[in-house]
Amino acid sequence: MAVRRLDPILVDRIAAGEVVERPAAAVKELVENAIDAGAGSIEIAIEAGGRRLIRIIDDGVGMSPEDLGLAVERHATSKIPDGDLFAINTLGFRGEALPSIGAVARLAITTRTADAETGSAIVVEAGVKGPVRPVAAPKGTKIEVTDLFAATPARLKFLKSDRSEAQAVAEIVKRLAIAHPTVRFTLSGEHMTPFTYPPEPEGEHGFLRRLSRVLGSEFNDNAMAVSVEREGVRLSGFAGLPTFHRGTSTQIHFIVNGRPVRDKLLLGAVRGAYADVMASDRHPVLALMVDCDPRVVDVNVHPAKTEVRFRDPAFVRGFVVAALKEAITRFGFRSASTGGARTLESLRPQVAPPIRPVSVAHRAPSFRHAPAFAGWQAPHEPLHGSGLAESQASLPDLVAPSADSRAALTELDPDSERSPLGAARAQIHGTYIVAQTPDGIVIVDQHAAHERLVYERLKRERAASGISRQLLLIPEVVDLDPVDADRVMAEAPTLESLGLVLEPFGPGALLVREVPSALAGGRIKALVQDVADALAEWGQGAGSPLEERLDAVLSRMSCHGSVRAGRRMKPEEMNALLREMEATPLSGQCNHGRPTYVELKLADIERLFGRR
Repeated sequence: MAVRRLDPILVDRIAAGEVVERPAAAVKELVENAIDAGAGSIEIAIEAGGRRLIRIIDDGVGMSPEDLGLAVERHATSKIPDGDLFAINTLGFRGEALPSIGAVARLAITTRTADAETGSAIVVEAGVKGPVRPVAAPKGTKIEVTDLFAATPARLKFLKSDRSEAQAVAEIVKRLAIAHPTVRFTLSGEHMTPFTYPPEPEGEHGFLRRLSRVLGSEFNDNAMAVSVEREGVRLSGFAGLPTFHRGTSTQIHFIVNGRPVRDKLLLGAVRGAYADVMASDRHPVLALMVDCDPRVVDVNVHPAKTEVRFRDPAFVRGFVVAALKEAITRFGFRSASTGGARTLESLRPQVAPPIRPVSVAHRAPSFRHAPAFAGWQAPHEPLHGSGLAESQASLPDLVAPSADSRAALTELDPDSERSPLGAARAQIHGTYIVAQTPDGIVIVDQHAAHERLVYERLKRERAASGISRQLLLIPEVVDLDPVDADRVMAEAPTLESLGLVLEPFGPGALLVREVPSALAGGRIKALVQDVADALAEWGQGAGSPLEERLDAVLSRMSCHGSVRAGRRMKPEEMNALLREMEATPLSGQCNHGRPTYVELKLADIERLFGRR
């Protein structure tokens, strides 16, 4: 078959397959053009998920009739004035979006500049360009795309439902709204909830307000400010606390020189920074801006411009990891405010059933078997007897309180109460410490909190002079699977540096001679088994930095030297735990990313009881 040149319209349709794969991609290209035109307000409307109609109206600089005629030609752009492809300062420059959209749909553009008496309009339908004609129009540009992919019906078969396509459009607009907080964005259409993001002032405060509107009002109370600059690269924005997380990575936003991107390098840096404080199946919420010289980043590696390539990717990754770790350490004592909100919500009583008269002789129900006390109603008449002993004798079915009353009998230290975590007042179910603060109460999970404290202590000892070890009076033999035993012994020198001294003791058996001092008295067999699991998970060093592998092992080990749930603690022990939490970085969450404490404000508690 002879080689021939393709028809220009067919060429445009092939290009459209790369640039405009779905309605959301078309919306992205057109909104980016509006932002590049200096628009302060952008209105987007769609029908049938964008398949039937996409309308975008902006108040940007507009175009002259001559520029409008060229704008729908292939590889025509105003965004590379000197022809330097390595100095791209705009969002769009490929010169393919408008002609590509016009090749697969009906494209109508109406525009006017500020100094023009009349506007201009043009229509491109299925790749056929119409004449430029004068029309009445306000300053700015209006673009309407109708019957998307009408010229390529096969593409329609690959689109999802109208609702799914509409949600994809909304996600694109939200990402662009985060990247450009000073621009007003309005989105409306079918199969979605319309929204408007008003323009915010420039600066950190305005950016946080825009993030609170897009990511939710809770983000404002759980955000850590990030602002670092090194070697010409600046990283700024806000990252969520480790205990403020989501089940997917969709709430991770990176903006590189004003361009929203989903880059694997940056996503990997985020996971590395949060690995020590968040479970592997959870993802943080953040929005960070990376500003650098356009010459050190290539934005032309993907047709849709959603990925970038840095000249020095190792530096950028290390820079992002270090900046996030510094912020996490700085704010690590805090726990997400959503924990207290969820606690209050669970405590809020449901609608009680109608009150029914209760006879005096009727015994109060036992709390032992009651699933909840939302429907329980106190007797209308007081019980006979006035003394505490008499009241208790008349209620034989009531169980003994589970709180440790010894803590409640201690005098309240004013200095401790003024501390961030307050003064310990009680221990509940042998697991939770209740502390009193000047404006509320704090509930601490003693095992999760102490686990983080032990972990941080082991890391400090490892970084300083080595982890202190304690010799076992009677060495303990631990039986493992032979494969696991071999894997553990292969890492014996590394484990010895972490305070765990092991020797082979026959097939599949290990002899434990020394353990870290912080873990003395713990369950040695479970400790060794967890170390073996950690080594199996991370491998023997392949693909993982040494420090990450060591931290993973220490994280598993620290669990076995922590205060266990069910252990009664003395008041001084509880207060000592609270003070150590206040002095330890990252104590707001355990090694697995769960919160170590929940704070309830007195005002919220009073509202539960109708006092406010």
